[in-house]
Amino acid sequence: MADGQLPDCTENRTIRAKIRLDFKGTAKPGKLFFRGKSIERVAEEIREQNVSAFRNIPLQGINILDIDIGSEVYIVYDDVTNTDTAYAPVVIDVSADSLEDLIKLVAREDFRKIEVLSPGPVTLSRIDTERMLFRVAEEMKQYRSMLERKYNLR
Repeated sequence: MADGQLPDCTENRTIRAKIRLDFKGTAKPGKLFFRGKSIERVAEEIREQNVSAFRNIPLQGINILDIDIGSEVYIVYDDVTNTDTAYAPVVIDVSADSLEDLIKLVAREDFRKIEVLSPGPVTLSRIDTERMLFRVAEEMKQYRSMLERKYNLR
């Protein structure tokens, strides 16, 4: 690769990005006289579980470079349920083999933001675009299936 020039195909280049995920914590009522955990603590525990999974379970095509859990837990009032909900943010610095590998992380319910650090401009060929759209469709089917199982809609 010459100075400042990008190769013609995006197949062999890695994509570096920072992805922000906000893990949701809702309070569970305590039993009888015992108080349940605070919503902030529940959100922090969910964040810790997910960060542990990111550190210990490999994702195909994705290399996790850094995980930042330094952001404070924040609380949002939900008008629909009339309750407070806490969110514990995590910023994950990743290197992915392709855009379709990043879809695994951005198709998550807790995804909030992505910042692509490199490469600068990305050009997709017709085949790359087809692969990416196919991967998006697959992830949406899996997500829909998970929701159906969760809420017993089938």
